[in-house]
Amino acid sequence: MDTLSHALWGKGLFGYRGYTRLAIFFGAMPDLFSFGIFFVVQILRGNYSYNGPPKLEIIPNWVFFNYDLFHSFIVAFLFIGIVYFFKKSIAFAMLAWPFHILLDFPFHSKEYFPTKFLWPINDFSIDGIPWSNPEVWFPNLAGIILLYIYRYKKSI
Repeated sequence: MDTLSHALWGKGLFGYRGYTRLAIFFGAMPDLFSFGIFFVVQILRGNYSYNGPPKLEIIPNWVFFNYDLFHSFIVAFLFIGIVYFFKKSIAFAMLAWPFHILLDFPFHSKEYFPTKFLWPINDFSIDGIPWSNPEVWFPNLAGIILLYIYRYKKSI
């Protein structure tokens, strides 16, 4: 799924209890801490040009590590559990993080960043339908629109 969609899902599902910005952040965070950092590094080095997704050969190993780390239910729920112990209200907004993973693992193919959602216990992943396919992208967009219509109607 694209990072903007993750942020919007995070806000719509988990950002209505007073921690909107945190829900947006945690919705996008797994991508920001892998590809986001990579793109910033590329820009700072003057190596950035957009011609679609970067080729696997040019992506450094730390991006793969960060992707696996932040796209793991094990890691996400461990951190959320720790935060829940200290501040329950923030933990709710953090649920946007595992929801991000839930959206990613069926919509990433094994060819390009498969989501190893049980990492580091195992490397299992699903050969999903890439989120860029219209049969995934348009229902995702429709879901976001319906969610925000629902949230709007609940607020009036």
